[in-house]
Amino acid sequence: MEYYNYLKSLHLIFVITWFAGLFYIVRLFVYQIEAAQKPSPEKEILQKQYKIMTYRLWYIITWPSAVLASIFAFWMLFFTDLGQAWLKMPWMHVKLGFVFALYLYHAKCQQIFKQLQNDEVKYTTTFMRLWNEGATIILFAVVFLVILKNAVNWIYGVLGIFLFSILIMLGFKFYKRIRERNQS
Repeated sequence: MEYYNYLKSLHLIFVITWFAGLFYIVRLFVYQIEAAQKPSPEKEILQKQYKIMTYRLWYIITWPSAVLASIFAFWMLFFTDLGQAWLKMPWMHVKLGFVFALYLYHAKCQQIFKQLQNDEVKYTTTFMRLWNEGATIILFAVVFLVILKNAVNWIYGVLGIFLFSILIMLGFKFYKRIRERNQS
């Protein structure tokens, strides 16, 4: 059991740093998109700095954390007796569905990262601010599933997540109105 707890601790540490990277990278995407709208030379100076920052965050923190979190998770699930027991439980299947959604979210962030590194701005800052909430929703879902370990209540949890998402979007719209009013 102690061996399992070491694996779980390492997994949790790298999940936290992975999410930290995902939260901050999308914030940097917002700044990169805003920088693209600035006049020269400010635009070029900011874009150069944000490219360096996103590159370092993405390849020194976020990607390694994702890989290490995944390695420790697979190790726990497939090479320990407790992990194999968890795999038989319905709540774990739901959790793994959300983890799959996290991998998709990460892959989309990779695509956006590459576009912005090539000065291709395909998204608005509004989209990026909303996109940033995707990781938050996945995080809430996974934490509640792991703590409660109840797949029956996951339906209520998903409904709660959708309500939480709606509140985030309403809060974002409210914040956007305040920002626009203050810029006028």
